[in-house]
Amino acid sequence: MLLVHMSDLHCGPKFKEDALLEAVDEINSLYPDVVVVTGDLTEDGLINEFREAKRYLSLIKCKHLIVGSGNHDARTTGYLLFPKFFGNPSSFTRIDNVAVMMLNSSRPDRDDGEIGYNQGLWMKSQLENCGEAFKIVALHHHLIPVPDTGMERNIVSDAGDLLWTLTRYGVNLVLCGHRHRPWTWVLGNLTVIHAGTVSTDRLRGFYQNTYNIIQIEGRKISASLKVVGGRECTLDQSSIEAVSSII
Repeated sequence: MLLVHMSDLHCGPKFKEDALLEAVDEINSLYPDVVVVTGDLTEDGLINEFREAKRYLSLIKCKHLIVGSGNHDARTTGYLLFPKFFGNPSSFTRIDNVAVMMLNSSRPDRDDGEIGYNQGLWMKSQLENCGEAFKIVALHHHLIPVPDTGMERNIVSDAGDLLWTLTRYGVNLVLCGHRHRPWTWVLGNLTVIHAGTVSTDRLRGFYQNTYNIIQIEGRKISASLKVVGGRECTLDQSSIEAVSSII
């Protein structure tokens, strides 16, 4: 399975249209099986920003487009608009032997993330029914601090409970956004992949717009980082640092 992971479009005042259009063309040329967008589609959760995000994401040619909500999308009652444009911000998608669960970590007018008790129960019930499927959980906020992003803030408030659930139920891969900095951590059998921002100039530690390309074969994960309009490299710490030094 070929999965593309993109995040943090930020349609609004700081949005880079050319970057997103170029990324969409690149992604379409890959013919991915699934595209996962981990939130912050808008800058301020305004209706015109949602319309803009919807228009651009509709250009992606992929049968399975899974879209989540970020903290910026929940601003100024954007949490009421998100379902009208993109459906329920929490979703479960089964594609052959791969299960993709999108969690809603955003809360109205809050920058920090939270999964919450009820959503946690829903997540556990879904995971219990996944059997031997390859399990992917996606959310906007980061679970683990990301280097080169300044003082730590806005992490998922119940990250400990979420990490315990992920490891207990054998989740294979977690996809996050939020920090605008591509990175990856490996915790035992769990791989956590962070996406940078695909189309805004609000960059941290890595000063190019990017998205991730992930190949899943059985239980094996092969991930690469794609600079929009530029090079592609393995998504590991040494390669990320090498590419980030080229501005």
